[in-house]
Amino acid sequence: MLESAEVNLQLFRKMKKKIINFTALTVFVAAITVILTSFAAAQDATPAPEPTATPTGNQNPLVIETKIPVPTDKNSLTAEQIAESAIFIYGGGLGRVNLDQIRKTTIEKGKLTTFDAKGKSEDVGYEINVIRGENLEKDKFRIDKTFPNAKFAIVWNGQKTFGVYNNTIFTPREDAVLDFQNRIWHGLEALLRYKENGSTVTLSGREKVLGVDFYVLDVTDKSDRKTRFYVSFKSFRVMALEYTESAVKYKRKFYDYNYAQGTLVPYKSVLWADGEKVEEMDIQTIAFGQKVEELLFQEDRAF
Repeated sequence: MLESAEVNLQLFRKMKKKIINFTALTVFVAAITVILTSFAAAQDATPAPEPTATPTGNQNPLVIETKIPVPTDKNSLTAEQIAESAIFIYGGGLGRVNLDQIRKTTIEKGKLTTFDAKGKSEDVGYEINVIRGENLEKDKFRIDKTFPNAKFAIVWNGQKTFGVYNNTIFTPREDAVLDFQNRIWHGLEALLRYKENGSTVTLSGREKVLGVDFYVLDVTDKSDRKTRFYVSFKSFRVMALEYTESAVKYKRKFYDYNYAQGTLVPYKSVLWADGEKVEEMDIQTIAFGQKVEELLFQEDRAF
């Protein structure tokens, strides 16, 4: 009898201990629930942060954004405003700073087609290498033409012009040098770098060609070389240029505009001399900012 009572007492003590532990656990869980509920309520009461607006404009810290005032009336633009607007467009909306940064060097490859007086054509591969200087006069410029059995190049190294035929340095003919110089001084860079070259720009008016409206802009450099640019009234792209050399009137038209590394490039151009087509240039690849070897412009190592 006593043994049975002792057993029941022990069982009672165990049950009491379990009840106490369960009660403590229940209180703990309830406390945690209250805390979490209060925290959630506080979070709900906190207003959501305002969404951050997406920044506009140039976000490249390495490029200074070029801003130009654009008058509401495009009919009242000055010559300099037209030139600066064109530079802005060719620089991908960042202007001359972007052109200077991206186009520190140029490697251009393509096909050059020439036409003789009878209209017979000849195709050659060409490659142009440029190391950009402070202005066109300080640029280093080289064009190579590859024929079936020979390779011919003319080079301007910032000081003099010389030719390379296969592995031989030579003095090119006067007409070849003149053609080479016209590529440099009567090209798009004459407009895009008019300030760096110390050139003056004047507006000769407006002209419609086949229903397309153009600004007619004359750029004259320090050596009195004059190039006339036909700048689209709508897009500020140069669609054609004209110049006169040795009593011959030249006209170059530009086609197939596209962007290369964020700058605007015409991938095709056609040159006329006194109304006769004499040349077509088709760019196949063009790259800016890649390494161009200095030895290409060194007279004793250019081959």
